[in-house]
Amino acid sequence: MSKSLSKRPPKTAPKSSAPGAPVQQDPNEAPSIAKPLTRVVAILYDGMLILALLFLVGTVLTVIGTLLTMETGTESSQAQSLPTWYQNLVMTPAFVLTLVAFYGIFWRRGGQTLGMQTWRLKTVNNAGHLLTWGQSFKRILAACLMPLLFGVIGSLIGGSRTIMLTSAFLGLIFNYVFCLFNRRGLAVQDMLSNSITLKMPKVAHEGLWRGFKNRKKNQ
Repeated sequence: MSKSLSKRPPKTAPKSSAPGAPVQQDPNEAPSIAKPLTRVVAILYDGMLILALLFLVGTVLTVIGTLLTMETGTESSQAQSLPTWYQNLVMTPAFVLTLVAFYGIFWRRGGQTLGMQTWRLKTVNNAGHLLTWGQSFKRILAACLMPLLFGVIGSLIGGSRTIMLTSAFLGLIFNYVFCLFNRRGLAVQDMLSNSITLKMPKVAHEGLWRGFKNRKKNQ
């Protein structure tokens, strides 16, 4: 009896050919912590969309601010700058909220933005669940910490806007260079927000649109 059992081929899960049926996953494949270069490339993809959104928000707020706080002229010599209080108390928070909304909506619904979907990346908390709004906000603040710190240092050293922005960009890069020195390959924002970005296997990657649909069904 033992011989007959040992000669039996191992059971394999039947392959489903029905449309929409889940694809069987290779047990040897599993999500892994995303590499820093892949994460940076995904950010560059998303950056183009984020810049377009920020430009749109900035244009709308500039028009509103001009109508509410300044007299409009007909010649270029009459052009004025928006009041500092309006830029700091209205425009800057609006830009931050736009960034939070962009990442929060995508992370809450499917764990991935458009750029992350391209490279099969997914952001979840340490329990493997999609981020809440609070966790998304915490992760964004954590990602901004080093760029802000580097920007302040650059401003104190050089004083010019160019040096400050360059320093802030170096702070952003530092978030991912840190992965190379962390034993688990975690970025700064991963550690500070108790979340993680994973590289998903092809068979486990459901795509952004399906993630939205599945999330809606489960609610």
